[in-house]
Amino acid sequence: METAQQGGFSFDLCKRNEFFAAKGVQHPGFTKTGTTIAGLIFKDGVVLGADTRSTAGSTVADKNCEKIHFIAPNIYCCGAGTAADTENVTGMVASQLELHRYATGTQSRVVTAMTLLKGHLFKYQGHVSAALVLGGVDFRGPHLFTVYPHGSTDSLPFATMGSGSLNAMAVFEAGFKDDMSREEAMALVARAIRSGVMNDLGSGSNVDLCIITKDGVEYLRNHEYLQTKTYERQFPQKFASGSVPVVRERVYDIRRAVQVVEGEPMEMEVS
Repeated sequence: METAQQGGFSFDLCKRNEFFAAKGVQHPGFTKTGTTIAGLIFKDGVVLGADTRSTAGSTVADKNCEKIHFIAPNIYCCGAGTAADTENVTGMVASQLELHRYATGTQSRVVTAMTLLKGHLFKYQGHVSAALVLGGVDFRGPHLFTVYPHGSTDSLPFATMGSGSLNAMAVFEAGFKDDMSREEAMALVARAIRSGVMNDLGSGSNVDLCIITKDGVEYLRNHEYLQTKTYERQFPQKFASGSVPVVRERVYDIRRAVQVVEGEPMEMEVS
């Protein structure tokens, strides 16, 4: 007799995973972004920033990944946590907002994106590892939200998330002021991300910035290179004559060691 399907979260896969773990089966790992992400509101809009290091355990999986995700033409979102979760959650909300724009013919609102994100994350009770900093500008002005993996949200003039968030927050609390100019806001966000990169092992590589105003979006990919190589090896490597000492030298006369004999040409069968 079949039982009626009831609503709620299904724990069948959790029980399966516990069974395999008890048998000694190792589950495949996932890539976590480590991450320092930040954002602040300035006089004309919002500036978002992120580092570019992605880690898998103690290994750097990607030195130049993108952590600032597109949500709408006037809304972008920084993601910290599991890379797959942040990319897919932001992509899902972006597609929903695009359909909403087609249906209504109006610009997407930042609070709508925030509501979709928090509703999806709350449904999974923190099992979707996505900590987000959402920023954008709509007809009501600039907005900045933080969305936690369990679905709670904050609306703040400046915000940080990720493993390097405390370092970035210290920079914001010391340097933030109301009605900052575009250049001041960009410099402060970049300095906050640098603080996370230099003091947090899960953050590293470069600094990405995204500036959103009512006039449009400027995405500055690799705005700052923090760990560039000071020396680039050239191929093939060329050494100047006399730069390397000669330890031992042998000279062979090929003409005496090898005897070349001319033979008769042979016909090749082609049938």
